[in-house]
Amino acid sequence: MAQKTKTAYVCTSCGYESVKWMGKCPECNEWNTFEEQIIAQTKTNSALKITTATASAQKLDEIEVMGEHRFKTQICELDRVLGGGIVKGSVILLSGDPGIGKSTILLQICNALPELKILYVSGEESAVQIKLRAKRLGVKNDNLLIMAETDTEVICEYVKINKPDIVMIDSIQTMNISEISTASGSLAQVRESTKMFLNVGKSLDIPVFIVGHVNKGGEIAGPKILEHIVDTVLYFEGEKTQSYRILRATKNRFGSTNEIGVFEMDESGLNEVENPSAMLLSGRIKNVSGGCITCVIEGTRPILSEVQGLVTTTGFGNPRRMSTGFDYNRLNLILAVLEKREGLYFSNLDAYINIVGGLHLDEPAADLAVALSLVSALRDIPIDDRTIAFGEVGLSGEIRSVSRAQTRIIEAQRLGFTRCIVPMANLKNLPKNPDIEIIGVKTLEEAISLIK
Repeated sequence: MAQKTKTAYVCTSCGYESVKWMGKCPECNEWNTFEEQIIAQTKTNSALKITTATASAQKLDEIEVMGEHRFKTQICELDRVLGGGIVKGSVILLSGDPGIGKSTILLQICNALPELKILYVSGEESAVQIKLRAKRLGVKNDNLLIMAETDTEVICEYVKINKPDIVMIDSIQTMNISEISTASGSLAQVRESTKMFLNVGKSLDIPVFIVGHVNKGGEIAGPKILEHIVDTVLYFEGEKTQSYRILRATKNRFGSTNEIGVFEMDESGLNEVENPSAMLLSGRIKNVSGGCITCVIEGTRPILSEVQGLVTTTGFGNPRRMSTGFDYNRLNLILAVLEKREGLYFSNLDAYINIVGGLHLDEPAADLAVALSLVSALRDIPIDDRTIAFGEVGLSGEIRSVSRAQTRIIEAQRLGFTRCIVPMANLKNLPKNPDIEIIGVKTLEEAISLIK
């Protein structure tokens, strides 16, 4: 009698497994995320494993630290996000929307490292297609090896024999292991293929780039364990209709997760943007109400960004609140402070906030600029074009101090700004600067009075 096929229900959001279907995942609390998966039948001899397995441990003081060796790609924006370059033996997961530039930046890395033997494995394109794209990007690397293959075991065996310096997998959703009976892209295939590439890369000290697709919600497709087992998770942000791309590290065992890289996409590929502040402020219209410039810190880099506010009479029973690039709940908090502490009523008005350039402002230092842009739009009074503002807004209407205020002011001065509104608590620690007027404010009311 044929053995009955065993199945399990796996959550597509977090990878939780259950013997039966459930509407709500008990692990991540997501609804309707369970899919039926076939459990691969593998025969193992537990007794043999127990008797033949060996393990060793070392004392902490006896472990020799050789120092991490990095490959410098000479793509400064990428090296900054990675923490200084590609660490040998690291596994890097690169994700983003379709057409955002994942395959493009991999080929540009190949072009930047002509002295290294790089294996580029594609499960989505043929070797001819990759050749045409490489020609368009101007890639010249005599040590670049192209493999159009989807069998994970075949790829790993080739890597063990030929030992390339870097391996690139494009993409993990197309890889499959023959012993697993599910289709390519399933949770089991993605998880086990990633583990196999991880083991090969770590054992041979070879860095492995893995391209991952995203789901409808913009998150990396596959179980969350995919992000946990890799060393670095890079994510491309940006709209396909815009030319600018932001590369962000959401996880990095060998560097900071606060750094970002800014690129511009054109026919020749991804070009580095060395001065993102000037890029984000380009095209700004002067003497228009609702605009305010702020400075945020992304890792070690200060970046100036334009905050646009718009306040209009609502045409519905309930006023609308919308924000792009700024936390929605934080917007509601600032509106509540403006109403309660400053007597500015938005209850019958629609309020919109937009961060220009596709940047996401997660730092509380942007609060003051958001508040001033809303007041400027409400009163239809433009804010001076050479003024920037930064500071955290408290529920009592106070302006709290922020970190690295001097760095922000220097960046503003470098781009020609002449006045800076800062928290009063930061003012006492700032040196005198005759080239820019620095105004300290304690409350939101004092800051608002400066734009009248």
